[in-house]
Amino acid sequence: MSKFCFSVNGAESRQEGIVESESFVAAIDALGDHVDVRMGDVLEIGVLGFPPARYQCVGAINGRHPVWMPAVSEAA
Repeated sequence: MSKFCFSVNGAESRQEGIVESESFVAAIDALGDHVDVRMGDVLEIGVLGFPPARYQCVGAINGRHPVWMPAVSEAA
């Protein structure tokens, strides 16, 4: 199993931790079951040695499972 480090940043909160999973997709799915996510929150997730992927929550399926889209980088 791989260990994925994550952080979920919102306007009012920040949550971070580690998810162990067989795949990247399974790790993302597991977050919806264990982390409180709201529309607009930004997820950074990755494995040690690689830069994290960034996603933004754009909604939810059945009001429970977050829908993630790649986050747009802010211009410098």
